[in-house]
Amino acid sequence: MAFQPAKQVYTGAIREVTLGSGDKAVTVGGKKVFPFHSFEGTIPHPPRVAMEVWDKDPSAEWAEAAKAPFLDVLADSAAWARKCVDQYGAEMIVVQTKSADPNGDNKPAEEVAEVVSKVINAVDVPVVIWGVANHEKDTEVMRLTAEKCSDKRLALSPVEEGDYKQVGAACLAYKHVVVASSPIDVNLAKQLNILLGNLGVAGQDIVIDPTTGGLGYGLEYSYSVMERIVQAALTQEDEKLQQPIIANVGNEVWKCKEANLSAEDAPALGDPARRGILMEAVTAVGLLLAGADIVVMRHPDAIKLVKQFIAKMT
Repeated sequence: MAFQPAKQVYTGAIREVTLGSGDKAVTVGGKKVFPFHSFEGTIPHPPRVAMEVWDKDPSAEWAEAAKAPFLDVLADSAAWARKCVDQYGAEMIVVQTKSADPNGDNKPAEEVAEVVSKVINAVDVPVVIWGVANHEKDTEVMRLTAEKCSDKRLALSPVEEGDYKQVGAACLAYKHVVVASSPIDVNLAKQLNILLGNLGVAGQDIVIDPTTGGLGYGLEYSYSVMERIVQAALTQEDEKLQQPIIANVGNEVWKCKEANLSAEDAPALGDPARRGILMEAVTAVGLLLAGADIVVMRHPDAIKLVKQFIAKMT
């Protein structure tokens, strides 16, 4: 007799959320079982991998291994995004608006929004705008971009308790998606979704960012919280947590010390290029197993490994 795995019936389901417009729009969520448990029920949409693009040249900040695939386009964000789509098959683009940071370049919101708009118009895949978690600056950039690209159904992130009214209103006005970001806590994630619902944002327009940590920097805690969100959504039918989840993996992994140490500085850690790639891939796979529907990644080789994993598991 063939092996028959034990099956469990879940009463809840993750809502479907569509990002982007046109033929390349991406729908995430919709699953009625735990991640990759297709033997138990329906998983209509596989997890997606998004590639990140910065709105500034990151050469001074990135490890050599991370820069290598993009050396010819790092100074041109739009060209960088096109390369991600055309050469590396990116299904989604995440624009990290690093130049807006008041503690960094502090570029005017209008200038940042102009660069972001060029990236959005350069590709035909869904785009997520990722701010710098400064409420005032993010609100300015998000409002301007939401208006400039009102027909693109963008996702705006991170929308936090301190700016959800302002950014949420822009999403409502121009029909974009809210990425509700809260600091690694199930109750805080739920509370922000309640606030957005009270504002008038519909469930099909919300994605959760529970905040993530990289391998060795909080991955276990991130995994636990994300898993608990999915459990509450599926087994307790908690409708305020039945949203797809996005994890900003690449940005977290590649800023850690171990991903940037050279072979001379850390000979015991092995080849630095392979080290960073594996750290990113392992983090992404862990968070996919916890319940992430979208992982935002940086290095094409790490993305290749993760896509192979998704294909094998689905």
